[in-house]
Amino acid sequence: MAPPISDAVVVDVFRRVDRLLTPLVTRLGRPPSRPQRERDQWWAESVTRFAAGLSAAPRFVGRLADLLPLQNTVGTAVQSMVVLGVAGEHGVDDPAERVSLLARVLLGRDLPASRVEPLLGHVKGTYRGEALGAPGERGAVRTLWRASRLLARIDEALDARPKGKLRHRALSNLPVVGVLGGYAAEREGLRRAADLAAAEISG
Repeated sequence: MAPPISDAVVVDVFRRVDRLLTPLVTRLGRPPSRPQRERDQWWAESVTRFAAGLSAAPRFVGRLADLLPLQNTVGTAVQSMVVLGVAGEHGVDDPAERVSLLARVLLGRDLPASRVEPLLGHVKGTYRGEALGAPGERGAVRTLWRASRLLARIDEALDARPKGKLRHRALSNLPVVGVLGGYAAEREGLRRAADLAAAEISG
């Protein structure tokens, strides 16, 4: 049995995911001058139309996706984007708070910002910055793919991420048509991630 993933590893991965995805989240934007609830829902609904299709794509191979790290890592990368979008709507810009929010929503892990803060500067050199490229040089799909590669480091913890309905997940185990079940399951999972993020921020 593998040892549990340490807080330091979780913080290292999520701080890099935050740095990688935040420029993409900023570029996506949303219509201005909306009430708070509608801004949260914009991330839960509008972005998921693009993002759920991407996160469901590994389901094209059906149950084989469960034997590879693709489903959880790609799905979690997309959910990370939605969580960070909601965080931005609520003015959460402190790195420790954002990493803490990602850990709480996506891993169900009680990792408060006070515990994240001392770890932010202690984990260096795991990934080379030049391997990620400059934010302006990355397209959305490429950025999410690189985030999923970062998340592969904690793949065994990603089963805790928000998921869709059981019937959709069952359908997603079938080859080819599994992408339809995967799409429905991932879209519901993204809505839940957005709602959980807003609830966590609101206390």
